[in-house]
Amino acid sequence: MSVGKRTKSAGDQILFPLTVRVPVNSRVSTKIQQLLNTLKRPKRPPLSEFFMDDQEEIVEVPQPDPNTPRPEGRPIIPVKGEPLGVVTNWPPALQAALVRWGATQGKSPALTALDITGKPLYTLTYGKLWSRSVKLAYTLLNKLGPKNEQVLKPGDRVALVYPNSDPGMFLVAFYGCLLAEVIPVPIEVPLSRKDAGSSQVGFLLGSCSVSLALTSEICLKGLPKMPTGEILQFKGWPRLKWVVTDSKYLTKPGKDWQPHIPTANTDPAYIEYKASKEGTVMGVAVSKVAMLTHCQALTQACNYCEGETLVNVLDFKKDMGLWHGVLTSVMNRIHTISVPYAVMKACPLSWVQRVHIHKARVALVKCRDLHWAMMAHREQRDTSLESLHMLIVADGANPWSVSSCDAFLNVFQIHGLKPEVICPCATSPEAMTVAIRRPGVPGTPLPARAILSMGGLSHGVIRVNAEDKNSALTVQDVGHVMPGALMCIVKPEGPPQLCKTDEIGEIVVNSRAGGNMYYGLPGVTKNTFEVIPVNTLGAPIGEIPFVRSGLLGFVGPGNLIFVVGKNEGLLMVSGRRHNADDLVATALAVEPVKTVYRGRIAVFSVTVFYDERIVVVAEQRPDASEEDSFQWMSRVLQAIDSIHQVGLYSLALVPANTLPKTHLGGIHIFETKQNFLDGNLHPCNILMCPHTCVTNLPKPRQKQPVGVGPASIMVGNLVAGKRIAQAAGRDLGMIEDQDLVRKHQFLSEALQWRAQTDPDHCLYVLLNAKGLVVSTATCVQLHKRAEKIAAALTEKGSVNTGNNVVLLYPPGIDLIASFYGCLYAGCVPVTVRPPHPQNLAATLPTVRMIIDVSKAACILTTQNLMRILRSKEAAATVNIKTWPTIIDTDDLPRRRPPMIYKPPTAEMIAYLDFSVSTTGMLTGVKISHAAVSALCRSIKLQCELYSSRQIAICLDPYCGLGFVLWCLASVYSGHQSILIPPLELESCLPLWLSTLSQYRIRDTFCSYSVMELCTKGIGTQTEILKARGLNLSCVRSCVVIAEERPRLALTMSFSKLFKDLGLSPRAVSTAFGSRVNLAICMQGTTGPDTSTVYVDMKSLRHDRVRLVERGAPQSLPLMESGKILPGVRVIIVNPETRGPLGDSHLGEIWINSPHSASGYYAIYGEESLQADHFNTKLSFGDPTTLWARTGYLGFVKRTELLDAAGDRHDALFVVGSLDETLELRGLRYHPIDIETSVSRAHRSIAESAVFTWTNLLVVVAELSGSEQDALDLVPLVTNVVLEEHHLIVGVVVIVDPGVIPINSRGEKQRMHLRDSFLADQLDPIYVAYNM
Repeated sequence: MSVGKRTKSAGDQILFPLTVRVPVNSRVSTKIQQLLNTLKRPKRPPLSEFFMDDQEEIVEVPQPDPNTPRPEGRPIIPVKGEPLGVVTNWPPALQAALVRWGATQGKSPALTALDITGKPLYTLTYGKLWSRSVKLAYTLLNKLGPKNEQVLKPGDRVALVYPNSDPGMFLVAFYGCLLAEVIPVPIEVPLSRKDAGSSQVGFLLGSCSVSLALTSEICLKGLPKMPTGEILQFKGWPRLKWVVTDSKYLTKPGKDWQPHIPTANTDPAYIEYKASKEGTVMGVAVSKVAMLTHCQALTQACNYCEGETLVNVLDFKKDMGLWHGVLTSVMNRIHTISVPYAVMKACPLSWVQRVHIHKARVALVKCRDLHWAMMAHREQRDTSLESLHMLIVADGANPWSVSSCDAFLNVFQIHGLKPEVICPCATSPEAMTVAIRRPGVPGTPLPARAILSMGGLSHGVIRVNAEDKNSALTVQDVGHVMPGALMCIVKPEGPPQLCKTDEIGEIVVNSRAGGNMYYGLPGVTKNTFEVIPVNTLGAPIGEIPFVRSGLLGFVGPGNLIFVVGKNEGLLMVSGRRHNADDLVATALAVEPVKTVYRGRIAVFSVTVFYDERIVVVAEQRPDASEEDSFQWMSRVLQAIDSIHQVGLYSLALVPANTLPKTHLGGIHIFETKQNFLDGNLHPCNILMCPHTCVTNLPKPRQKQPVGVGPASIMVGNLVAGKRIAQAAGRDLGMIEDQDLVRKHQFLSEALQWRAQTDPDHCLYVLLNAKGLVVSTATCVQLHKRAEKIAAALTEKGSVNTGNNVVLLYPPGIDLIASFYGCLYAGCVPVTVRPPHPQNLAATLPTVRMIIDVSKAACILTTQNLMRILRSKEAAATVNIKTWPTIIDTDDLPRRRPPMIYKPPTAEMIAYLDFSVSTTGMLTGVKISHAAVSALCRSIKLQCELYSSRQIAICLDPYCGLGFVLWCLASVYSGHQSILIPPLELESCLPLWLSTLSQYRIRDTFCSYSVMELCTKGIGTQTEILKARGLNLSCVRSCVVIAEERPRLALTMSFSKLFKDLGLSPRAVSTAFGSRVNLAICMQGTTGPDTSTVYVDMKSLRHDRVRLVERGAPQSLPLMESGKILPGVRVIIVNPETRGPLGDSHLGEIWINSPHSASGYYAIYGEESLQADHFNTKLSFGDPTTLWARTGYLGFVKRTELLDAAGDRHDALFVVGSLDETLELRGLRYHPIDIETSVSRAHRSIAESAVFTWTNLLVVVAELSGSEQDALDLVPLVTNVVLEEHHLIVGVVVIVDPGVIPINSRGEKQRMHLRDSFLADQLDPIYVAYNM
């Protein structure tokens, strides 16, 4: 057994061997060793039985397509940039340039800042820049601590927090830090505690161990404060000391103090922040020599001249804005005009006007600025761009940059713009400037473009696209490699193997002018900054390390560099690569302007069911109609499908301005993705298309024809050492005493016997909502009342022996008396739940139906209910003229019947039990006198019921085991029943529990609805109840009566919540009954505790039971449904072949018991069904025994526990109703399992139900939160069902709470819900048809 073996598990983590050293002579050591061995031992799946088990893989592995294009070129040769020239007057360090210009060119302008209207606000000269930077450096090093203690040392990291509108303050702070030799870390100004990505910035500050932040006075005033006036502690940030750098707060150094300016070395100069695809913000450290070399390379490539003017529209804190507008500009004494983002929003042409006014030679822009200027250019007649020698397009590597550049040129060529000055470039925080197009010579042809096939690109191959214009991507080059650099292309995944010439890969660069590391993160640094490319054999091609740029591209003709995407925008779907930017470009091409905002589209992928799925989120314009939006969405779907040959998983539109923003107004992709996954996106329109894009589902299971016979089961059992899955309760035993036989043969006789022998013994106590006794019944009172009713039946109702009589009563003692009155008169009672007076339209038809189906000769009821049956409101719903005779039993004359009827044989029908199943079927079953007495005897034995005992019942008394406990058991066993109508709990939640405490009840019976009411309603008030003296330590057994799989989560939370009130964790258990046999299991008082097992859900869908450890993936906890009652035999049978099954199979539960029902009542022409359900035989094995089919699936498991006789205990586990199961993709699903997953998907899902509709899975979810959450549920529900059940949801219906119908037993009526859905009566908040 290899324990340290790497196991493929979630997240594929490595498991290490578990070893504990203990001294050899220690007595404990062997015990501990045994324990450790069991912990280490993996759970073995059971031996396969006699079925062929092809361990079906979950995921369908797509077969490789033979037509997939493959790279065919030769391996690429690294590309060299031109040598970096040696210019004599280049400074030895960047600060030295500032010293020089400050001293010799003090009046020369360094920077002009604009105000919000685009007019110049101030100009900072080189002299001022120098003097202020020196003052700041001196202050930082000498004046921050008390008594001039040094707070900062050279090499410490300092955050720079300046708004985009204040480039001058930033410039002084940056150079002040360089002169003080502390390391500036420029970051964005935090606007609120909950900024998008704010805690990630905190991670950056932490990894750089920043404790000091520089800012301006105005900025400091604007930061969010606490009530005390202190600056808010931002989420995830370290504690910072804030220092204001305005001139008036700085100290001028003495004449003798000079900043130390060493020659540039490899120490870090500054740290630039960078956000990764996962949302983490890391700091790229740039050394002093790299900073200087980069400025030199840019100067050479852009041919910068001393004293020229540059207009910068980019963010000066990072990337191109910092490299050109703050660093290279100072090295060359350039005058920078900084145009902040806010000005661009107010006046998009401002940068063009600045170029015109200042005759600038260089402008630094993004495609967005070109686009905006173009939109606004009509307002401007006399601008000239003739002075421009370079228009640097910072995002020229984007797929849509080509069209922006072309369109801009088209508009501004008449304003003097020359085609050859447009210079796209490619950059990344790690490799800095990767390539830039040099300004061309006027008149020479512009470089050619590459028109590539999208299909090829998705396979990472370059193929020229000639035919289909739609699926082509036009890319412009980004010029040549930087001076002094070496570049090659390597495979983006796996080892850095050199690509072939026609293959797309990641650009890696070796240069002195690049980032050095991710500061404070050595592990991540190695994979990015120290890459040595390898050849096809895996051998390194040289010694020199390269830096990964994160850009994907190739080297074209003439060594021009082409970039086709970024690593972080890469979406890997089914082994093909798609670029987020390309998908955005395609979405924008679908005339978006009417429906969505141009720059507000986010594309990302989420992992669902073992593959990446593409999600597109866009901001919708407020004036777009629903019709427009859906049209746009469906066209985007088609466009992306036809152009990129990839299916979208989800397309969501959110209200304008609701997507999380980055500081310059872009979309924060990572936060958007997080919101999508957490259900916080709040879309106003959503389309899910899982059917088209989830292609890796396993093939549907083909059911094998089952030719199983006796031989195979013999062989099977011998081979696998399995036993037939069967179990039995203990024997009912014989009753020797004739007197007892007489007493127990018929319940009517038992009541007469009790009335004679123990007349004043109180059998029943009925409580009201206040916990007060409303009425009681002793044996003799019940007997006399039953006599009165029997007399009334024969006189008023003129009924004959054997007639059916409907009992229509609220839960109480009248119901019980009427039942025995019917038995005394020789009639067959049928208990029916009375209609709800406030909701007759919904509840009266069921009453009418049962009365009609049972062909009742007469109705026994109360005065109140009689009025309701004859009321106008009732007439609006049913025909009230055709009711059978109605007898009101409230005040009957004191008459005795001439005789009390005694049935000639115990096989005669005692009563009919009608109930509506969860599938909406009304079924009545016939219960004979023999079955009644066998059932009561079985319960008496199991629960040890005697006349000295007291039990409390909080159940509906109309059918099943609830009726048996309410009306029959006390008369048989003589114990006292305290009756609590469940309806009373609605007005007084603690009623049931306080009754248990007050009467010190040991045994109580309730329903799931009662348990849920207590858990949700008073689960949080245990302290108050305890203070009132409520104590549940007396309760020995609390049995939930149900006809379903035990609701483990509910029983466990009930036990946990009321543990504080003394409730024993062993007390709560469940019972199980069905239509064919009302009581199969019940925990009882003796015998082992209920056991819980964890089964593998995947196997369960194949009708197999495989036990797994708790917490295993895809495990389902199941609780035993109580002990099998005395006299009951259970066997697990294959419902198709009707052969008995082995232990590890899921099959139908069949019952052999003296208290099974005799048959269905009045299902005409269905005699075969009677025989099939009530008296059926196994197809082989034991062909003589007659069994009743419960219609429930379950399995039997032999446990380690011992029963009363000392044998190993066989536990019965109920999994679900056969009628309710969903057959999807050839597998069997239980709705409750899917619903459990759905309810877990989002905090706002109160309840859910699933059903199928023409092979589609429909999920109905009740929304408990606000309506803006409604559409968030759609993707989450789809994801969770796909992940956990491997099913695609066809329709998601979001409804208000309380829409899912639930019957009196607390079971969901899924078929009623389905009918309402199909009849369009649900009035949903939203219906999503997943395409």
